[in-house]
Amino acid sequence: MTSPTSPTGTPRRVVVVGGVAGGMSAAARLRRLDESAHVVVLEQGEHVSFANCGLPYHLSGEIERREALLLHTPETLRASLDLDVRTGHRVTAVDPAAREVVVESAAGTARIGYDALILAPGAVAVRPPVDGLDHPSVHTLRTVPDVDALRAVVDRLAEQRTAADEPARAVVVGAGFIGLEAVEALVARGLQVHLVELADHVLPPLDAELAPLLSDELAAHGVDLHLGVSATSVGDDGAGAVVTLSDGTRLPADLVVVNVGVRPATQLARDAGLDLGPTGAIRVDADQRTSDPHIWAVGDAVEVQHAVTGLTGPVPLAGPANRQGRRAADAICGHRTTPQAPVLGTAIVRVFGLTAATTGANQATLRREGVPHEVVHLHAGHHAGYFPGAETLHLVASFAPDGRLLGAQGVGRAGVDKRIDVLATALRAGFTADDLAELELAYAPPYGSAKDPVNMLGFVAQNALDGTMPQWQAADLDEALAHTLVLDVRSAKEFADGHVPGALNVPHTELRTRFAEVRDAAGGRPISVHCASGMRSYLATRILRGGGLDARNLSGGWFTLRAVHPHLTTA
Repeated sequence: MTSPTSPTGTPRRVVVVGGVAGGMSAAARLRRLDESAHVVVLEQGEHVSFANCGLPYHLSGEIERREALLLHTPETLRASLDLDVRTGHRVTAVDPAAREVVVESAAGTARIGYDALILAPGAVAVRPPVDGLDHPSVHTLRTVPDVDALRAVVDRLAEQRTAADEPARAVVVGAGFIGLEAVEALVARGLQVHLVELADHVLPPLDAELAPLLSDELAAHGVDLHLGVSATSVGDDGAGAVVTLSDGTRLPADLVVVNVGVRPATQLARDAGLDLGPTGAIRVDADQRTSDPHIWAVGDAVEVQHAVTGLTGPVPLAGPANRQGRRAADAICGHRTTPQAPVLGTAIVRVFGLTAATTGANQATLRREGVPHEVVHLHAGHHAGYFPGAETLHLVASFAPDGRLLGAQGVGRAGVDKRIDVLATALRAGFTADDLAELELAYAPPYGSAKDPVNMLGFVAQNALDGTMPQWQAADLDEALAHTLVLDVRSAKEFADGHVPGALNVPHTELRTRFAEVRDAAGGRPISVHCASGMRSYLATRILRGGGLDARNLSGGWFTLRAVHPHLTTA
C-alpha cells in the first residue's frame, strides 16, 4: 500500500518529532506500509531508539553493555528502513498554516515542510519544589546520558570508599516505579540508600494493604525508608550533599536521585494552537489525529481515557506508546486502523525478591471517583501447595456490584506477572467474577493449581457479591469493635502471638461445639469473623449463618488487618 501523495503529486513527506517508543514505532510502520514516502525523524538528543526501561538495570550492572540499550542508530535505521533520522535536531516550533517545523541543529536554524506531522515529544521529569536541585550531586534517571552520569558517579564512589571500607550514601526521592528500580540498582552497587516518599507508603499506585510487603523487602536489604515526608532542600556541608526533609531529618548523601514523576512535554503543541486536555496532554482522536487534520500525536504527551473510570490524561507507558505510533502511521497511510482503546495502566516492577504489579483502577481511585465496588483479598500459593517451592501470592481485586472486574493488584515472589496479565486481559474483555471463576488456565503442579488464584478471585467475589459470604474490610476495624463481636477463629497459638483487643478466640474446628458460647457473646450483635487469610473464617461464617446468626468474613484475614493496622502486634 502507498500513502497519498502531497498536493504537488510527489511522494508524501512525513516528519516525526521525537523517537524512542512512539516516534520510532510510527516511523518504522510508515516505511513498512509505504516504500515511497520520505520519512524524516527529528530527535533532539543523541539517541533516537533506546530501551529507557532498561536504564536502571544498566545502572545495577545486570545489563553490562551500554550498547545493549541502544536498539538502533541513524545508520542502522537508514540501512534497514531507509529512514532519514537526524539526531541533535531540536524542533522549536510548528507552523500549521505553512505545514513546516522550525529546527535548530549544529548547522543552524532551518524549516522543514511536511504533508503529515507526528508529534512524539514524550514527557519531562517533574521538578519538585526542592531548594538546591542544581547541586552537582543531584541526578535523574530517564535518558542514556542520565544513566551514563550516574554510573560514572557510582564507579567513582566505589573507588573512593574501598579504602575506607565504608559504603557511599545515596538518597532517592520518590518511591514510584523508577524510584524503586533506582534503589535496587544502587543497593546492588553497594550504596547505603535512603528512600524518601511523600505518600504514606511506597509505590503509591499500589493499594495500601499490599505496600508493607514492599517496605519489608526494602528494609531487609538495608534501605532506610522515610515515608509521609518530602525533601525540602539539598545543601552542602563541605563533605558532600545534605538532603533536608520536611520533618527536619538531615540525610548526608554522596548521590541524590530525584524521580517524582513526569508531565507531558506539550509546549510545541500548545504554541501551535493544538487542543490540549485538562491535564495539559495533547487531545487526539481514536486514530491519534490532533485538532489539526495534518498533525498526529503519540506517546507520553497524549491524552488517553482510562478504561475503568473514564478519566482522561497521559499514561507514560511504553506499550501504549508503541501501539499509538503504529496506529498513527496506519491512519496517515490510509490503512485499516485499530482505534485507540481506553487504557488500563497495567504496570509491573521488581523490588529485590518481590514483584508488584497492577492493572485497572486501584481502590483509592475508585473511592475518589465514587465508583461502587467490592474488594476481595486472596493469599494463595503461586502453584500447587504440595509441590515444593510454593510461594504466597497476594492478590487484591475490585468488582462492581454487577460483578465486573474493575482492577487488580498483586505482590509476591513468583507468579505475579502471569496473574496480572490474565487479569488485564479479563479487564479488556469486560469479564465478571463469573467469567474469572470459569476461566480455563494451564495447570500442572509446578505451574499452578487446579483452582488457580485467578479462579479463586472469581469464587471469592461471587460469594461476596451474591451474599453467600458477606464481608468486612480491614479499614472497618473500629466500627467492628464498636458495634459487633470480633471473632478470631485461628488457633490458640496464633491468637496468643497477636490479636485484636477484645476479640473472642474460638478455633474454627471448635465452632460447632461452642456455637452457643459465640451466640451468647454476640448478644444479638453482628459477628465480624477473621482468620489468618480468610479461608477458615469463610468456613466459620457459613457455620454461623447456617445457625441463623448475622456473620461476615474479614477480606484477607489477619494478614491484611495487620498491614492496615500495624499497631496490632501481640497481646
